[in-house]
Amino acid sequence: MAYISDDRFDHFFDEGFTRSAWRLESRRGYASDRQGLGFQRWARGEDPQTDPHRPWCRNITAQVAAGKRVERVRVADLPMTDGQAYLLAVGWANVQAGEDIRHLPRATARQLDLPERDFWLFDSTSLLEMHFDAGDNYLGAELIESPEAVLEACRIRDRSWHSAVPRADFTQQVPPRA
Repeated sequence: MAYISDDRFDHFFDEGFTRSAWRLESRRGYASDRQGLGFQRWARGEDPQTDPHRPWCRNITAQVAAGKRVERVRVADLPMTDGQAYLLAVGWANVQAGEDIRHLPRATARQLDLPERDFWLFDSTSLLEMHFDAGDNYLGAELIESPEAVLEACRIRDRSWHSAVPRADFTQQVPPRA
């Protein structure tokens, strides 16, 4: 397996899709989040000071303004892990930028026979499979364009999207963090 460069990865979010970018997140947490200052503030019960004007959000706003869709489903354990609860807490900035983020309880994901994978699907034609080590450290993304693999990712998207709950509704359904 060969990972694509960070520049090529970034290109998919700038000019690499014309209609839709869709992500499945099934991990219980990400090392990059846990190592960040926002997570550390959040873990202490403070405002994580999420920046709604960071480059990611500015780009998503531009892509959505150009008529593109950016969507993701986050699989969540109940009770949620700290990593999942943190992403729920800071997800408002992504939603404000134009992403449609939905959450799916892991039990429902299992009933739907969803795999525990993280990937981005672009225009139902290209797949970036995200790879992580056992410590949740991001290793890289693999570009997959085989029709069979892309079709399976489309099926995963379709199975999960319709059962997932919009972020705002999910936030109201989960118990507050202790």
